[in-house]
Amino acid sequence: MKRYDFIVIGGGIVGLATARELQRRFPGATLAVLEKEKELAQHQTAHNSGVIHAGVYYAPGSLKARFCREGNRETKAFCREHDIEFRETGKILVATEEEEIERLQDLFRRCEINGIEIEELSGAQLREMEPNVVGIAGAWVPSTGIVDFRQVALKLAEEVVANGGEIVTNCLVQGLREIDGVELQTSIDLFSCKFLVGCAGLHSDRLIRMLGRDPGLKVIPFRGEYFVLPRSKSQIVTHPIYPIPNPELPFLGIHLTPMIDGSLTVGPNATLALAREGYSRWALNAADMFEMFTYPGLYRLVARYPMPTLMELKNSLFKPGYLKLVQRYCPEIQLSDLSPYPAGVRAQAVRADGTTLDDFLFVEGESALIVGNAPSPAATSAMPIARHIVDKVSAAIK
Repeated sequence: MKRYDFIVIGGGIVGLATARELQRRFPGATLAVLEKEKELAQHQTAHNSGVIHAGVYYAPGSLKARFCREGNRETKAFCREHDIEFRETGKILVATEEEEIERLQDLFRRCEINGIEIEELSGAQLREMEPNVVGIAGAWVPSTGIVDFRQVALKLAEEVVANGGEIVTNCLVQGLREIDGVELQTSIDLFSCKFLVGCAGLHSDRLIRMLGRDPGLKVIPFRGEYFVLPRSKSQIVTHPIYPIPNPELPFLGIHLTPMIDGSLTVGPNATLALAREGYSRWALNAADMFEMFTYPGLYRLVARYPMPTLMELKNSLFKPGYLKLVQRYCPEIQLSDLSPYPAGVRAQAVRADGTTLDDFLFVEGESALIVGNAPSPAATSAMPIARHIVDKVSAAIK
């Protein structure tokens, strides 16, 4: 049995940031990161829009709002320190209908309370900044940026190893037992630690159940499908362009995002995936499907949003419907411009009553802490999330 002071389950950006923070707070402690894939940062860290979020949408006083504001600054500082390419592009929000103006004003109020810089744009100012974008009003958020979060995660991993930590890949955790610390049954060996931190993303609720606790939720996977525009249209916009989100829905809508590699992506939508790692429309996992389709919360969630659910499914299967959503604010994009791009899967935490859990959740045991929910903007917020986790660890082991 391999013994450590700390074990972190999950080699994504949140797990790696947490491992680094544990080393900083507990110098000399032994630490291992266990990752079930053969490489690090293969799931939500690598399958996203690559946006360094500013925190425009998040409820004042929420952990989301606080972590995102801090994480925006810290992610950029980390990239500068380690020569990781990023761009502070800013972001434009576009209102295309009168009913969206009130929603836009609510976003201005949230930004004021959360201390986020945002500027109002008239239709004319919008066209001046982005000639190919149409809208009756908008907003400019200068602190938004773009980056490849997997590169950030790999640099964090380098620091963990340089500070004496071990990273064990191809290591699937199969069982947990809190006994004088935590014992871990894995696919390759037995491990034990004085304190365990779980950052398992799409499988977070399963880790909580392995500890014998009820998380009060189930992770329902939603696939976010993207398209990429041809290189000839990769400069059609120069900023991330977002619609005004409907506050009654848990997703932000289809947006245009310049990527750090120079490409321009369209997406994502949000449609139910049939596997927790269902990046392909045809990916099926019998165990995942059984869990989902025997969970009352899924049906109650669909009942709360019947028309959006049907529309997301239709637009996933019918590309012209998907296109229509982005043409509302960028009519220059045509059907022939949309080429497939790797999808992402969002770990949506859903309670049994069908409500979604939209803020961060941490479930604590005697010798363990599991991140039960780490929604977007978790990649942006990884470093402040890590501090928050290690604050809780420090309090638990005193």
